[in-house]
Amino acid sequence: MNKIILMGRLTRDPEVRYGGAQNMAIARFSIAVDRRFKREGQPDADFFNCTAFGKTGEFVEKYLHKGTKVVLDGEMQNDNYTNKQGQMVYGFRVIVNSIEFAESKAASQSSAAAPVPQPPQGGGSDEQPAAPSDDFMNVPNSVEEALPFD
Repeated sequence: MNKIILMGRLTRDPEVRYGGAQNMAIARFSIAVDRRFKREGQPDADFFNCTAFGKTGEFVEKYLHKGTKVVLDGEMQNDNYTNKQGQMVYGFRVIVNSIEFAESKAASQSSAAAPVPQPPQGGGSDEQPAAPSDDFMNVPNSVEEALPFD
């Protein structure tokens, strides 16, 4: 099985070209995925080159730009080649099957202007913290007791 799921931000605007027999969109971009565990002296993120074809490529061209946070699933593919000096260069590329936004448009715009605050640690309050203005309603935890399903 060859399946990968990634969540990260585009590191640059996508490069899109059209080609093939059906003049299909081919979108190339890269995303930065934060590492779960960060060690001193090690990078904070990994960078993945991605390619999307057809309707998915058209979506990337129309809606995505540098800094957009996305979730994608796809397949890993070898991207090996021999350089001009005759040495083999090893690499890989993610062939995107599907992609979607990982945050609201308002959150995306505010994260571009300011760093994303981290949620407070601990706390035993029954109230949830106020959400940023992302068009979601704040629902207190006590409402869960009145719901007819688990």
